[in-house]
Amino acid sequence: MLEARFRRGLSLAAIAALAVLAACATPEPEPEPAPPPPPPPPVTMNEGVAQAASIYVAFMREAATIEAGFPTAESIQAAIRKGASYEPAQLSRGLIAYGSILALQSPEFVQGVRTYAVDPTIRQEMVARIVADPAYAATLPGADAAAGLIIDAIGRDSATMLVIADAVEEDAYTIQGRADPRRRWATVHIADRDTRLQGAKALSAVQMLPSAEESARLFTAANSGSGLAVTPASSGPPYTPAVVRSLALAALAALGAGGEDARANTEALTVEQNSEFCFNMSKLMLFQCLAASRPSYEDIFCVGRHIARDLATCTAQNIRPAPIVVPPTEVAGSAPVAVQTPVAADAAAASASATTALNGEG
Repeated sequence: MLEARFRRGLSLAAIAALAVLAACATPEPEPEPAPPPPPPPPVTMNEGVAQAASIYVAFMREAATIEAGFPTAESIQAAIRKGASYEPAQLSRGLIAYGSILALQSPEFVQGVRTYAVDPTIRQEMVARIVADPAYAATLPGADAAAGLIIDAIGRDSATMLVIADAVEEDAYTIQGRADPRRRWATVHIADRDTRLQGAKALSAVQMLPSAEESARLFTAANSGSGLAVTPASSGPPYTPAVVRSLALAALAALGAGGEDARANTEALTVEQNSEFCFNMSKLMLFQCLAASRPSYEDIFCVGRHIARDLATCTAQNIRPAPIVVPPTEVAGSAPVAVQTPVAADAAAASASATTALNGEG
């Protein structure tokens, strides 16, 4: 009996001792939670894109002030100087840059693209993919909303120039009417026609300078996603190369990869050969029209057709895919027929017949 009690006492003492030791033991530290991943970089677009866009915006705003009803021969020459004062490649690049800033006004597109910016590895893969293939940006979430903003805003620029073109071309006929008091000077041959032509050519070669005020406004809008008066719209594919490149620029910015260190990529994306060709062809047709023009009313026609109308056409071609034309079946040995863009075909035909048509109405 005593032995059993003694053993039970020892057991209780051992348990108590173990409990004391356990209480005194240092607890194992719990593992620290993994640090959260770094936040994705902010939306970033460099000043070069904003400056390029400002050139397009400022020029189109100025061109939109051309009005029919020219009161003097000098007012026609002023319109020629105003409308000829763009360098085609710069205007083309500016249009695409402006399109990218319009795309960044779309929350659907920016937020959709930024879902890929959380993981640094995925972000880098996306940047590389867009740089290698700009068309990939058109497949990203919200691209239809961003494209809609581009097409709507630049489409309004095109529509404005088309209205001006119709009015100015009509004025080339109206001014020849015997009841129009302007007929007296409008039918007189222009003095020193060659100087006028060379002046237009010189203006076309001058590098356009960005507007500081417009650049600042567009830079803020690009990086904040707000500030431009846009009308929400949606437009699905197919997209023109210019719209695709605008979307690609905007996607890089949304991924935080459009900053100053990315100028090589952003500048490359603003170059689009079809767009530049259209503006270049328009200038060639303007020079041809001015070379053939003699009285002031023919210069009015040149303003309407190869400044206002061609600007309307080139901007429209940049945002709307050309209709697909199925060529006729070629017979053996036949040579392929060269296809002109609408602006080139229209401009060439108009320039060739302008003097005859206008004089026929006199």
